[in-house]
Amino acid sequence: MSVLMGLDYGSKTVGVAVSDALGLTAQPLETIWREKEGRLRRTCARIEEIVRARDVRLIVLGRPCHMDGSSGERVEKCEIFRGLLMRRTGLPVVWQDERLTTAEADSVLAESGVAREERKRFLDQVAASLILKDYMELHPEHGKDTIRKEI
Repeated sequence: MSVLMGLDYGSKTVGVAVSDALGLTAQPLETIWREKEGRLRRTCARIEEIVRARDVRLIVLGRPCHMDGSSGERVEKCEIFRGLLMRRTGLPVVWQDERLTTAEADSVLAESGVAREERKRFLDQVAASLILKDYMELHPEHGKDTIRKEI
């Protein structure tokens, strides 16, 4: 079984989520903050720490698409980030459509009673967990179906 990591890449934050060891659930983990968009050294270093500590085997990166499925303006920056992650971690980094995940994350936080002024602290990591959950549902070979085959 492999732990998966989900990432929601933004201009000043990266939301991070991880799966459980069985690949059944996706949980928000943390939000990595930076002062400027291009400053990724510390962000990548923190992701590397999490990869090592949690024995992550695959990274799922949200791909910013327009509602019609075409590439958003942030795709180029995400592609650069993806390349950095693959070089620094040595892991495969796969894309997952992230349309509406931030809006859905905001809704989840509101329904959970998180005050509007507090939501920004958690928004990106919850969005990352939704990105990861969507990937896991589309690729069950990383989770419970693998367990059944092994039993």
